Amino acid sequence: MHCLLVHPRRLLAFISLFCLSLLAFGLYLQHVVGLEPCPMCIVQRYAMVLVALLAGFAATRTSRGALLSTSLGLLLIAALGGFVAARQSWLQWYPPELQACGRDLYGMIENFPLQRVIPMVFKGSGDCSVVDWTFLGASIANWSFVCFCGVALSAALLALTQARR
Repeated sequence: MHCLLVHPRRLLAFISLFCLSLLAFGLYLQHVVGLEPCPMCIVQRYAMVLVALLAGFAATRTSRGALLSTSLGLLLIAALGGFVAARQSWLQWYPPELQACGRDLYGMIENFPLQRVIPMVFKGSGDCSVVDWTFLGASIANWSFVCFCGVALSAALLALTQARR
């Protein structure tokens, strides 16, 4: 009996399409609604792109080894994206007392060396603590965390299923 109710390749294709639809919605919020993403939002977008690409690639593979390795990669990327989303959610729930308007990611990359940009991105800024949009009482960062957790859980179940075969 399968641990997963759906075929692994269908699950991976669903994850890829789901992530692509979330990315499209994020672009809609940015370009149509006018919400500018903060540095932490951009990192989450890159993680979501990587999840979509890796899941789409894995959906075309049939070997257990490929499914196992890509599901472990998905688990790692989703965990990292979930960490950034959780950090941003924490900043939104407990905003820093000193509100500073931070630079966008591209401005930081243009003006600082990479070894300074990475800590600055993960540190967040006043912009990362602002809640501009909510759905059912949860912010974009909260929903991003939930989605990354769902991907990580699916990838972990897929990896366990493939490892047991």
